[in-house]
Amino acid sequence: MEIFVVDHPLVAHKLTTLRDVRTDSPTFRRLTDELVTLLAYEATRDVRVSEATVQTPLTETVGVQLSRPVPLVVPILRAGLGMLDGMTRLLPTAEVGFLGMVRDEETLQPATYADRLPRDLSGRQCYVLDPMLATGGTLAAALRLLVERGADHITALCLLAAPEGLERLRTGLSGVLEERGDLRLRVVTAAIDERLNESGFIVPGLGDAGDRLYGSA
Repeated sequence: MEIFVVDHPLVAHKLTTLRDVRTDSPTFRRLTDELVTLLAYEATRDVRVSEATVQTPLTETVGVQLSRPVPLVVPILRAGLGMLDGMTRLLPTAEVGFLGMVRDEETLQPATYADRLPRDLSGRQCYVLDPMLATGGTLAAALRLLVERGADHITALCLLAAPEGLERLRTGLSGVLEERGDLRLRVVTAAIDERLNESGFIVPGLGDAGDRLYGSA
């Protein structure tokens, strides 16, 4: 599994404002959208393309276009929805599937309550959107589901990651990686924070991303 931390001053600047407890929800949503687009630029460096011939106003030339099947973008509900516009702005022709997962606050174990994904993902590149990679349980379950359906190239975009969550992904998905030699898994994030607290929240973090995006209702 690959881990890529986007080291860019604009990423760091926007992340700092997201962390600030004084940042209101409208500003938080706008900055999340902008930050995701910056992360998506790095995350899609190896998006699959094929050669295409086009006619310019002057002559014929050869370029590239996104290969088919087109990439699948998968926001994990509900907080992942706040990342969707920023991702599809860069990949407007991508398809979008939705995965609803919730973490039990006592056991910290994930459960799936909504699945709007294709049953067959053979040969698909998938981009999973989840703002906070905390314990890693939710993201590990989501990645495993995509692998089981045949996806062979999966990139998770996270605003923040905790060391414990990254380690859980490594250990929890090591068997899957060994079984599928063609499988590529990657995490792209703006920062790896210090640790998780006793409640499973990232420290220093930015709080509950879903609540800050949409309120606590």
